[in-house]
Amino acid sequence: MKRILLGYERAGQCLTFDEYSGNNGFAALRKALGEMSPAQVQQTVIDSGLRGRGGAGFPTGKKWSFVPRDLPGPRYLICNADEMEPGTYKDRVLLEQNPHLLIEGMLLACYALGVEHAFIFVRRGYELAAENLRQGIAAAHRAGLLGRNILGSGFSLELDIHQSAGRYICGEETALINALEGVRANPRVKPPFPAVKGLWGQPTVVNNVETLANIPAIIARGPAWWRGLAATPEAAGPKLFCISGHVANTECFELPLGMTLGEIIDGPCGGMRPGSRFKACIPGGASTPYFTREHWGVAMDFDPVARAGSRLGTGGIIVFDQTTCMVGATLNLIRFFARESCGWCTPCREGLPFVRHILERIENGRGKTDDIEILREHVRYLNYAFCALAPGAMGPLEGLLRLFGDEVKEHIVRGKCPFGNH
Repeated sequence: MKRILLGYERAGQCLTFDEYSGNNGFAALRKALGEMSPAQVQQTVIDSGLRGRGGAGFPTGKKWSFVPRDLPGPRYLICNADEMEPGTYKDRVLLEQNPHLLIEGMLLACYALGVEHAFIFVRRGYELAAENLRQGIAAAHRAGLLGRNILGSGFSLELDIHQSAGRYICGEETALINALEGVRANPRVKPPFPAVKGLWGQPTVVNNVETLANIPAIIARGPAWWRGLAATPEAAGPKLFCISGHVANTECFELPLGMTLGEIIDGPCGGMRPGSRFKACIPGGASTPYFTREHWGVAMDFDPVARAGSRLGTGGIIVFDQTTCMVGATLNLIRFFARESCGWCTPCREGLPFVRHILERIENGRGKTDDIEILREHVRYLNYAFCALAPGAMGPLEGLLRLFGDEVKEHIVRGKCPFGNH
């Protein structure tokens, strides 16, 4: 497959503005401004079948269509680069290698949406990515690709960077909007949705880095070509998969959406490490239920993964071998989510620390048989949380109880971790 997101990959180096421009960079922008109306750009994205790459997988063009065109005042686009999901690092890789692709994608999105001021909300620890973006924005301004009356089209755009104070909750779009406004990063009540009332009360679209970075190729080559980059007719386009864990090659790969889990692990991942056997994996970042060997043939695409009982999420695949205690692995994830709760609602604020306590008790050999049912109840109850953080945290716990229930019981019956962790 021709790589369109990581096609300019060079170890430890960022593509320069001149290099990007010399390789047909900003050709999609010139095409859109010279030949297409904003409505045509939006329809092209709808026709491509592009789904959000930040975790939810909502159709991007449909999300844009929710923005009302008849409301007075400005509207905004926010790029969510606050990448804090454990096991996910694709946006960092993309921005460290080629920030110009995101800038062009945002220009196209803003043209389609009628936005004249957009923001990139960057994770605090992504210093190199933020600096690359600053340099790319400055170069685009010098070339007349940002600012007033871009390429004489009458379209204008200012693009600003905001570095996060560093909380996982900022990945939730309304909490991100609150943080950008300078208030506490708690989720907002919906409706109204951000597309109607978002940043400073104005219509706002929040898209992920990878989502926006796909738009130049869609506009330049057409939706049919872009859809054809996928591995199956059901899928559309390429996907960045972040691989970590007990495989031979742990890195970020750009692959056709719809490749099976087994094809990814045996192919670009190079199989398992010497002496390791595949036991399980998290298929889409830390908030997704586990897959096991029985899921080897599942196509890594949004709907097939959902039908198999998990979520594609961000595409962050964490692989575990036979030495992994799945209770301990789940506990590690729950500790993260409990720490990152904003504390706004009771199910998340109180429920996650309690789940953590129960798992710690089981892992330390002090578990009780009743603990299993208590954990099952929390999988149900935490779905009533205010936002998706707590339900997402229950993803790996639900997978643990469904797929590795015998391992949980063994901890309780033996009074210790069978993998020797305690």
